[in-house]
Amino acid sequence: MSGAEGVILAAGFSERAGQFKMTLPLGDRTILEICIEGMISVCNRTIVVGGYNYNKIKEIVTDIPNVEFCYNKNYAMGMFTSVKRGIREIKAERFFIIPGDQPLVKPDTYRMLLAVDADIVIPRYKGKKGHPVLFRSHLIEEILAMPDEAILRDFINQKSVVCIDIDDKGVLLDVDNPEDYKIVKQYFEKEAL
Repeated sequence: MSGAEGVILAAGFSERAGQFKMTLPLGDRTILEICIEGMISVCNRTIVVGGYNYNKIKEIVTDIPNVEFCYNKNYAMGMFTSVKRGIREIKAERFFIIPGDQPLVKPDTYRMLLAVDADIVIPRYKGKKGHPVLFRSHLIEEILAMPDEAILRDFINQKSVVCIDIDDKGVLLDVDNPEDYKIVKQYFEKEAL
């Protein structure tokens, strides 16, 4: 299968946020729904990796076309276990990875990344690297061979990467804590995504 697929990491505890951030509202939808919507217009298939509160996540994704849910039983060991769980499902030539708490990436950003012919493509906004990261699928075996405690950034830093400058602040905006959520809500309302 050609084209691109997406992996959304939604398995974490949301400890710093004080509440389960995947279900926090943005307008009339949740953070996770908006993250999915940004990706599905450019991906053949989107895989949402759940762990903590997985039933709530499964409820959100069940009726969305071309979105599949998978459960990471090792989610308590950290985000890299969710990366590994999600990429095991990939069938396309390329795939995106994005944390589920980063809902404001514009669909055009995904398209601009796909237009670049490289093994790893990262968006950059005003000099800062963000998400999603686009990978070629031939890298999957190498990533899966890494220990569960690894960090994806360490893998990326060992590789040849192309960064592209994007006029999309959403590549940097995630929800780690209540203050971040307030910023994301304000940006969402202003941009009316």
